[in-house]
Amino acid sequence: MERNHQKNGLTNLLLLFATGIAAFTVALYTKSVSGQIAAGFLGLGVLVALISWFQMRLEERERIEKLEFDELAKGGASSSTLFNTQDAEGFPARRSREQFEKFFVPGFTVLLLLVQGFGAWWFWRWIGKLPAAPTLNQPLVGMAIFGMLALVLFLLGQFSTGLARLEKHRLLQPGASQVLLGAYLLALVVAAIAAVQSGFDKADLIGARVLVILLGLLAIENLLTLLLEIYRPRIKGKVGRLLYDSRVVGLVSHPEGIFTTVAHTLDYQFGFKVSDTWFYQFMKRSMAWLVFCYLLILAASTSLVYVQPGEEALLERFGQPVAGREVLGPGFHAKMPWPIDAALRFRTQEIQSFDIGIERDLEKERDEAAILWTVSHYKQEFNLLVASREPNGGSTNSVTGKKAPPVNLLSVSIPVQYQIQDVRAWAYNYNNAGELLKQLATREVVRYFVGIDVNEIMSTARFTAGDQLRQRIQAQADELKLGVQVLFVGLQDVHPPVAVGGAYEKSVGAKQTREANILKARAYAIRTNALAIAESTRRKLTASAASTNKIAAALATESLFTNQMAAFKASPEVYAQRSYLQTLAKNSSDARKFVVAVSNANEVIMLNMEDKIRDDLLNITVPPPKTK
Repeated sequence: MERNHQKNGLTNLLLLFATGIAAFTVALYTKSVSGQIAAGFLGLGVLVALISWFQMRLEERERIEKLEFDELAKGGASSSTLFNTQDAEGFPARRSREQFEKFFVPGFTVLLLLVQGFGAWWFWRWIGKLPAAPTLNQPLVGMAIFGMLALVLFLLGQFSTGLARLEKHRLLQPGASQVLLGAYLLALVVAAIAAVQSGFDKADLIGARVLVILLGLLAIENLLTLLLEIYRPRIKGKVGRLLYDSRVVGLVSHPEGIFTTVAHTLDYQFGFKVSDTWFYQFMKRSMAWLVFCYLLILAASTSLVYVQPGEEALLERFGQPVAGREVLGPGFHAKMPWPIDAALRFRTQEIQSFDIGIERDLEKERDEAAILWTVSHYKQEFNLLVASREPNGGSTNSVTGKKAPPVNLLSVSIPVQYQIQDVRAWAYNYNNAGELLKQLATREVVRYFVGIDVNEIMSTARFTAGDQLRQRIQAQADELKLGVQVLFVGLQDVHPPVAVGGAYEKSVGAKQTREANILKARAYAIRTNALAIAESTRRKLTASAASTNKIAAALATESLFTNQMAAFKASPEVYAQRSYLQTLAKNSSDARKFVVAVSNANEVIMLNMEDKIRDDLLNITVPPPKTK
C-alpha cells in the first residue's frame, strides 16, 4: 500500500507541474491576470508535493530498514547480538528521516513563507500598475482550456484526498490538497473570464486580487504555524502535524469538511473537544449549503465530455441531435451541463460480436479443455433443422409404417463479428439495432440450414457456409440501413444434439465399420486372386522348365554316349583306366589320402571308409621358432 501512496504522490507532483506550465502558457496567451496568479499557486503546489513525496520515500526506506532489522533479529543469538542496537548509526534511514524533519522541513517552511509573502507583495503592486479593464485575447479558448485543466485536477484531487483521508496517510494529504486547490482556483479563473465576457470588465482583476489576498493569508498562516511549533508540547510517540501542510489550503480544498478540520485543529492546539460545543453543532447544521455548492460543481463538471479513442459520441440536447455537432470524435468536447446535453458513446472502431444458437457458460468453457458430442458444450444450445439428401429418403417407422421426412437436427455455434460504420443510422434508425442485427442473422442462419445437407455442413460445406452466411446477413443489414459491416461469420461447433449424440456416434461407427469390412473383403479378394494367378503362373513355368531340363539332359546324355563310344574304340584300356581314375577322384575328393613313396613295390590302393577326423585336430599350425 505504501508504494501506491508514493505513486499517488508522484502523480500529484507531475500533474501539478504539467498543469502549472499549461495554465501559465494559456494565461499569457489570453492575457488573463487571474490565470497567471493561479499558475503561481500551482508552482507553489509543485514545491509542496515534491517535499511530501520525498518524505514518503524516506519513511518507506525507514520501514524497509526496520523490516530487515526484524528479520535479522530472528536469525539467532549471534545475529541478534551483532544487530541488537538502538544507536542512530545502526539505522541510517531513520536518522536521515529524523534529520530531514528536524532541519529541512522547518527550513523549507520558512522558504515557503518568504516566497508567499514576497509573491503577495509583488503581485499586488503588479496588479496596481495594470489598466483598470485589460482586454483578454481569445477568452473562449482560455475558458475551455482552464475548465478542462480544472476538471482534471478536481477528479484526481478528489481521489487523492479521499484516499488520504480514508487511510489516514498524512504525507499524501498536502499534495492532494494542493491539487484540489488548483482545481478551485482555475474554476475561479474560468468564472472571472466568463464574467468579463458577460460585461463585467473588471472581473479578471478582481479575481486576481482575491487570489493575492489568499496568498497573503497562506503566508500569515505559515508564520503562525512556525511560532506555534516552537511552543508545541512534544509527546513521545506522537507524530506532529506537517509544517508545510497548510490548514487554509485544506479548508479551501475541502469545504465539506471545514468544521471537522477546525475542530481537529482546535483540539490539537488547545486540548479540548470543540465538536461538543454549541457553536460547532450550530455550524454543522449548515452543511446543506456546502452540499448544494458541491452539487453545483458536480453539475459544472458534466459540461466536459471525453470520447475515448475508438469511440464516437452523439451529442443530444433535450433528446434531439445538436445541429452541426451530431457526431463527436475522440477527445475532449465542451457541452451544456446535464441534463440539457447528453453524449451517447458508441464503440465504432471496436470489433463486436454475438453468438447464434448458443448461450455461453464461461465457467464451463474455462474448466473443460475437450468436450465430446455427448456432453453439453454451453449453458444452453438450440437445435437447427437441416435437410438430408440420402438417396433412400427418410427412415420408416416400424410401428406406424410411416416414412419420416428427410430432415435432421444439428446444434451449431455461430459467432458473428461486426463493426459500426454509420453511428447515426445505428443509433437513430432503430430502438435496439444490436438486437435487430442478431435476429436478422438468426433468421438467415435458419433459412440457410434448411436448404443444405447435414453431411455437407459437417464436412466439405462447413468452410464455405460462413462466407455465404456473412454475405446474406450483410445484404439484410444494408437493406434495413443498420449502418453496420459484418466482418466474419464462422461455424464454431457443428454436432448432433447432445441427447442423440451417442446414438449418432454409434450409427456413424456402424457405417464406418461396414465400409471397413467391405474394403477388407475387397482387399482379401484382390489378394487371393492375385496369389492364385501367381501360383498358377509359377507352376506352369516350373513344369515348362522341368520339361526343358529333361529334354536337354537326354540330349546331353545322348551326345556324351556318342563321344564316349569314339574314345573307347580308340583306346579301350586308356578309356577304362581314365574312367576309373575320374570316378575315384570325383568320389574321393573329400577323403584323406596318404601317398607312400617306396621302391620295388606294386601299386597298392587302400580305401579307409571311417569317419574323417576333424581337420583342426590333425592340421595344427606350428609357430616358427623364435630367433634371438
